[in-house]
Amino acid sequence: MLNADTPKSLKILVVDDFELFRKQVCALLESQPRFEVICEAADGLEAVRHAEKLQPDIVVLDITMPALGGLEAAVLIRKVAPKAAIVFLSQHNSRAIARTALDTGALGYVVKSAAMDDLVAAVKAAAQGKIFVSKVD
Repeated sequence: MLNADTPKSLKILVVDDFELFRKQVCALLESQPRFEVICEAADGLEAVRHAEKLQPDIVVLDITMPALGGLEAAVLIRKVAPKAAIVFLSQHNSRAIARTALDTGALGYVVKSAAMDDLVAAVKAAAQGKIFVSKVD
């Protein structure tokens, strides 16, 4: 975990099957001091492979994806990159799904409709080992 006084960049893996949205997320994160998007992936299988190889600090992970969904990928990522904090970024505005996501060991759950407002705060919280959840219904 990194704290606010750590000069090192946060290495971030961004995973979403919708390329345009993924690029917007990367641009948002890259605009922040000490945030470095080191890799992108379009599905859960790619995410697990990249997480194992690159050992990111943070994985920003969609839930609904082809090949391997985010919930399943999170469980595998926690095994292959145990120091990586997971922040889900999902279209699902649901307390139940947010709870299920956090039950995988993730530290964040951000609703895509609130991403521009909440994602940076969620990544910063996760880097400090804190939980962040967008307002969900």
